[in-house]
Amino acid sequence: MSKFWSPAVRELTPYVPGEQPRERLIKLNTNENPYPPASGVGTVLRDYPTDHLRLYPDPESRALRDALATNLGVERKNLFVGNGSDEVLALAFQAFFCQARPLEMPSISYSFYPVYCKLYGIEGLIRPLDSQWRVDLDDFGTDAGGVIFANPNAPTGHGHGREAITGLLQRVTESVVLIDEAYVDFGGESAAPLVTLYPNLLVTGTFSKSRSLAGLRLGYAVGSQELIEGLERVKNSFNSYPVDSLASAVAIASLDDDEHFEACREAVVTTRERTRTRLEKLGFRILPSQANFILVSHPQFDAAQLFVGLRERGILVRHFNTHALRDFMRISIGTDDEMDSLVETLELLCG
Repeated sequence: MSKFWSPAVRELTPYVPGEQPRERLIKLNTNENPYPPASGVGTVLRDYPTDHLRLYPDPESRALRDALATNLGVERKNLFVGNGSDEVLALAFQAFFCQARPLEMPSISYSFYPVYCKLYGIEGLIRPLDSQWRVDLDDFGTDAGGVIFANPNAPTGHGHGREAITGLLQRVTESVVLIDEAYVDFGGESAAPLVTLYPNLLVTGTFSKSRSLAGLRLGYAVGSQELIEGLERVKNSFNSYPVDSLASAVAIASLDDDEHFEACREAVVTTRERTRTRLEKLGFRILPSQANFILVSHPQFDAAQLFVGLRERGILVRHFNTHALRDFMRISIGTDDEMDSLVETLELLCG
C-alpha cells in the first residue's frame, strides 16, 4: 500500500473484472458476444480516413446520438454517450447520487455499484432479492437518494417488464431511478420509452454485449433533458471529448445493420435455452435468464471445484467467491460448438 495514496484510495476495494486469459481457452466468463460485429464495422475500420485522427472529435457526438435516437425512438436531447456504460454509470453517480440520502440497490447485482459508492463517498442501502432471486421493486423506498439496478439483473438474469418498472416510477418520484440495461436485448423489455413520461428515469445501455463491440468501449444513457444536461455538466468537467471519431463511426455502422443484430441476438437466445435444457438433464439448477448468460448450481458438486475442473480442461467460466454466490457459476453463452464442449466437459466432471 503506497504512502502516496489518498485516504480514500487506500480504503477502496476495486471492482475485479473477469479474467482475460493469455492462453487459448473457450472463454465463457465475461458475457462477450460470441459473434463478430456487423460487416459494416469492418468497412469503417478499413476505409476510415486516418487524417481525421489529428482533429478532436465532436464533443457532443451529434452523429452518434442521432443514430441512437433513431434506433431507440427518442430525440437527440434524450441521449448521452460515453466510453462504455461503466463510465456513463460513474458520471451518473457523480451527477445524481452524491447526496445525503442513501442510494438503494439490490444485494446481488452489478458489483461495480458498491465500488462507485465507496469511491464517491455515497452511502449504499442494500435491498435483498426476493425468494425467486429477483430484484424486489416493492422494497425500494420513496425517500432514498436514488435507486439503481440492472434489468435484466446480473448475474441472476431475471428482468422486470415495463409495466412493473412503471409501478416503481409511480412510487419513486423524488430521486433518480437508474436502470442498467446492458443485457436487455437478449430477452428483456427496455424501459427507454418511459423516459418521456418520467423525468427521473435514466436508462443506460452498452454496445459491448448485443452489438459485439466490447473492445470499443462505448455506452449511452437515455433520459429526460434535465438528466442528460446533468450528465453533460459532469462530463464537461472531466473529459470534454469522451467518444473518439473512429468509435463513433464504428458504432453508427453497427446501428445501421438491424438484420445482423437480430440474427446474433436470436442465436444467443436459442443457444441459451438449448444449453439450459441440457444442463438441467445433468441435475443443474438454472435461474431463468433474459440475458446472454446463465447462473447455475448443482446440488451435489461444489461450484468452485467445477470451475477449476473446467479451466483445467480449457473452458473458462465465472465463479464469484462471495457468500451469496459461492454455490453458483455464471456461464456466458457462446457458440453452439463452445456450449457443446462445455456440456460434454460437465458430463465428465459430474458423471
